[in-house]
Amino acid sequence: MTGLLARLLYLLAAAIGRLPWPVLRTLADALAWLWLRTGARESVVALRNLELAYPELAPAQRALWQRAVLRATALQTLDTLGLWTRPHPLNLGTIAEVHGEALFDAALAGGRGLIVAAPHFGNWELLNQWLAAKTPLAILYKPPESAVGEAFLRLVRANADAGRVTQVRAEGAGVRQLYKRLQAGGVVGILPDQQPKAGDGAFAPFFGVQALTMTLLGRLAGRSGAPVLFAWCERIGQGREHALWIAAAPAGIDDPDPAVATAALNAGVERIARRDPAQYQWTYKRYKARPPGSGPQPYADLEGG
Repeated sequence: MTGLLARLLYLLAAAIGRLPWPVLRTLADALAWLWLRTGARESVVALRNLELAYPELAPAQRALWQRAVLRATALQTLDTLGLWTRPHPLNLGTIAEVHGEALFDAALAGGRGLIVAAPHFGNWELLNQWLAAKTPLAILYKPPESAVGEAFLRLVRANADAGRVTQVRAEGAGVRQLYKRLQAGGVVGILPDQQPKAGDGAFAPFFGVQALTMTLLGRLAGRSGAPVLFAWCERIGQGREHALWIAAAPAGIDDPDPAVATAALNAGVERIARRDPAQYQWTYKRYKARPPGSGPQPYADLEGG
């Protein structure tokens, strides 16, 4: 039954994803307006995050940014349905620019393995498909609470070429699998700005606010000796086109001191997010965990906490 429901969701995603681009943009604008009008979680969390990350902004300017975040989030959500269900070569045709590919190729040729840090900026699903077209890779993911949701994600993220992508659950056995892949010279993709479980991270500044940050990436880099590159796909123009970027990670990201490594990791993510705040996932409760003694988490007064 789980597989059947996942397949039905896939068919629905395919129907939406194949709508003409002007229709998708109109639907995205309507969805963003609905979130804002109804005070949906996406809307209130985005505003609270912008208050924390950009305290210098005037309220009117922050409200404009909030609407921009909601429009970009809605558009990416609908566009990703198409990316998941269209042939991958067609999707890769929407990448109009690639910057830093030589860095990626050199790291791959080094034979020490490679860790790709892909923040929640732009369209990371399109980035996954580009990486898979270049080389087999393993991607670390946090499974949804729903079994149907996980089956759906596994279905839509399957690469057109069998065996190109290995999806690894964010748990003990999965981490050991990633380390073995790096030792063998393979490529690992990690979303570095997800809040880890208690005990699996350290607090480090992110836009000047302490945020619980994964230590896993730094540990993998330090133990394996694999280089770390940041990568992202950002939307350009008003159509489906994207620019793909590869950049070196900040110094210290593999430091044995978790405080140094997580600070470097967050600095790399922040540098990317500042390129276009609308394309960063500010609808995520990034600051929910708080350092001891720092008071209540900043979403406590919002519906759902």
